[in-house]
Amino acid sequence: MAVIMKIKDLPKIDRPREKLEKYGVKKLAEFELLAILLGSGIKGLNVIQLSKKILSIIQKIGIKKITLEDLLKIKGLGKAKASQILATVELGQRLQTDKKREILSADDVWNLCADICDSKKEHFIAFYIDTQNCLIERQIISIGTLNASLVHPREVFEPAVRLSASSIILSHNHPSGNCEPSQDDIEITKRLTEAGKILGMEIADHVIVAKDKFLSFKEQNLI
Repeated sequence: MAVIMKIKDLPKIDRPREKLEKYGVKKLAEFELLAILLGSGIKGLNVIQLSKKILSIIQKIGIKKITLEDLLKIKGLGKAKASQILATVELGQRLQTDKKREILSADDVWNLCADICDSKKEHFIAFYIDTQNCLIERQIISIGTLNASLVHPREVFEPAVRLSASSIILSHNHPSGNCEPSQDDIEITKRLTEAGKILGMEIADHVIVAKDKFLSFKEQNLI
């Protein structure tokens, strides 16, 4: 019967964490870095063996193409660890590049709202954009049923001024899945657009998102 071996069960000379503390992170091999993140192995593979197996699969498929399903093909690797690995890979890729994310269409906004598209609560979000149409920062302004009292211009424009944004794209989700704008949606957009004109800051679009579709105020000539 195979025994799961944790990092602490390995000889001290082979323990990645101890090597990191003694020699620094740059002295560790990729499989040792991954072993630290995993913390323990699975049935039939200790943590070092598991790390090497995972890295071989990532290298074979490609770091940009690896999926959760690919990792789950490793017998004994659960969804929690597989998700942890995938998140680490994605984080590393995002931190590796200094290139800012361009927002050129409502479809880009929809993709950046993947975390709220099927939420049961409405989330009102502001995307702060620079002069090159690149995202400076995304902020959740409010959570709850959207109305004029919940979304105040101050909450939207204060970060814009602080971040030296050139324009703002608004977005919120409709839990119902229907992306048609309500009267409140239209009134809030109009109010914020007028406030933006006073401040010399454009509301470039307002995108209503749902799980499988979206609606752009700009494309519908509502802004």
